Order: sequence, then C-alpha cells, then structure tokens
Amino acid sequence: MGRGDIKTKKGKISNKSFGKVRSSKTRKKSAPKA
Repeated sequence: MGRGDIKTKKGKISNKSFGKVRSSKTRKKSAPKA
C-alpha cells in the first residue's frame, strides 16, 4: 500500500499506468475518487 503498489491511485501515478480509478481520458489536476 503506497507508491509502489499498482493497485492504488498513488501507485498508478508513480507507475504511469491507467485504470478504472485513473483513466487516461480525464486530464485534470487529480483523478476522480470514484
């Protein structure tokens, strides 16, 4: 649980990957929580 964890939002951002929580279409300051 942290920056290295890809399952979390911070992990996805640090790993530069996208998913349900952090979609590549939404380009705002922060990804939506839902």
